[in-house]
Amino acid sequence: MTRAHNFCAGPAALPQPVLERAQAEFLNWSDIGASVMEVSHRSPAFMEVAQQAEASLRRLMAVSDDYAVLFLQGGASLQFAAVPLNLSAPGQSVDQVVTGQWSKKALLEGQRFGSVNVAATSEGSGFTTVPPQNGWQVDSSATYLHYCPNETIGGLEFDFVPQIDVPLVADMSSTILSRPIDVNQFGVLYAGAQKNIGPAGLCLVVVHRELLGRARAEAPAMLNWKTAADNDSMYNTPPTFALYLTGLVFEWLENLGGLEEMEAINRRKAGKLYHLIDNSDFYSNPVETVSRSLMNVPFTRADDGLDPVFLQEAEAVRLLNLKGHRSVGGMRASLYNAVEEASVDALCDFMQDFEQRHG
Repeated sequence: MTRAHNFCAGPAALPQPVLERAQAEFLNWSDIGASVMEVSHRSPAFMEVAQQAEASLRRLMAVSDDYAVLFLQGGASLQFAAVPLNLSAPGQSVDQVVTGQWSKKALLEGQRFGSVNVAATSEGSGFTTVPPQNGWQVDSSATYLHYCPNETIGGLEFDFVPQIDVPLVADMSSTILSRPIDVNQFGVLYAGAQKNIGPAGLCLVVVHRELLGRARAEAPAMLNWKTAADNDSMYNTPPTFALYLTGLVFEWLENLGGLEEMEAINRRKAGKLYHLIDNSDFYSNPVETVSRSLMNVPFTRADDGLDPVFLQEAEAVRLLNLKGHRSVGGMRASLYNAVEEASVDALCDFMQDFEQRHG
């Protein structure tokens, strides 16, 4: 069966070689006569899976031993609570930059645990710009600064890493593994798996070891990063199948040539789609050019009356999940790592044909 072109924002496409290998091993993994989902997470065979996944990630991202790598549950949204519980004491203030729906949700969750200073926001522009850092109003007593480098819903992306004197915390859900990242610039990185890492249900946290052990006394054990680090992410039963698939994705990326090669592919994909949009009087992208996302490309039309027709015709030719988020409307193509360049070519061809027929 020919696979469809899947532009879903998450759960997103997975690499076909990874799916084919998982399919081949599904009933008889590692020649033990059982699925990887059916074995103990503490068995030597599965412990090796977890260890290899961590080692592969460390190679891909050049993560030093100064950082703990945690494979957790609950998705990135659970970390909206874990971050303040691990990095701030009651009564302490924290800084946050709000540039879209996800950083806005992180703000609302963080406010449950204490004072949050909004150092900058682009809500006034409809989240189509990134506030220049020289205009931020940071709190000199803040214990960390949190931001979201790529806002999935609005297709807004930072073209710089903030330079600050406190630990920098980043929700990297849509950015991680799409290109090289200097981990040493951050105190904490976290990311939901369902975009570039693996299946939904897993969350990756990379945290500097000097930040461990600061959790509030009332922090639940399952949200305490030190508890997870001390137990090799196995304080409880981890999502074993998701972790297994994640390891296969890491292996696929290494075989591809690493994150430098992945970045080159991703820039070609995004470049083709943005070029089409920018050279069209039919489609438009609302985000300032310098802040456009490499991973999530929203596009709209001045008259949205044809949107349902666009989506219906796109699905008929197996271009899936192009409907924009309900909060912004229009269309959105998410171009995560596993979205092949041929899929972007197919989308561009369809968009040009649709414009010719309906423009």
